[in-house]
Amino acid sequence: MENAKTVSESQVELIQFMMPEHANPVNNVHGGTIMKLIDEAAAIVATRHARKNVVTVSVDKIDFIKPVYVGNLVIAKASLNFVARTSMEIGVRVEAETLITGKRIHAASAYLTFVALQNRKPIEVPKLICKTDEEKRRFEEGRIRREKRLELLKQKKQD
Repeated sequence: MENAKTVSESQVELIQFMMPEHANPVNNVHGGTIMKLIDEAAAIVATRHARKNVVTVSVDKIDFIKPVYVGNLVIAKASLNFVARTSMEIGVRVEAETLITGKRIHAASAYLTFVALQNRKPIEVPKLICKTDEEKRRFEEGRIRREKRLELLKQKKQD
């Protein structure tokens, strides 16, 4: 296993054209369509970082900020925020672009946690090298979210 990788080594940007089959009767793209794209982008990032099979462990939060419509391009920008021993938090920002005008809006954001698996068991992943102040800030915020996730899990087990 490699010792460490930079954020930029695993970043991904997925782009998909929204068609009528992605929408509800009022031409808003289904939230589930956006969620699937978010999960796919995050899974690619986690796999690129770990170079192992990965699974989604949790989705902390998905915020749907503005609607996406049929005919928009949806751009899912995903990158690692935080890496622990076996888990990885990926942040995904979803933008919708109107092709005719080129205008982009922030449509959704999400945080997902993945683990890499070997023989169906979590395996250690490479550490994360944060080069920029933004990457360092996101790493620290991810660490705090992880602590909160673990505390919630601990409380649920006690209930």
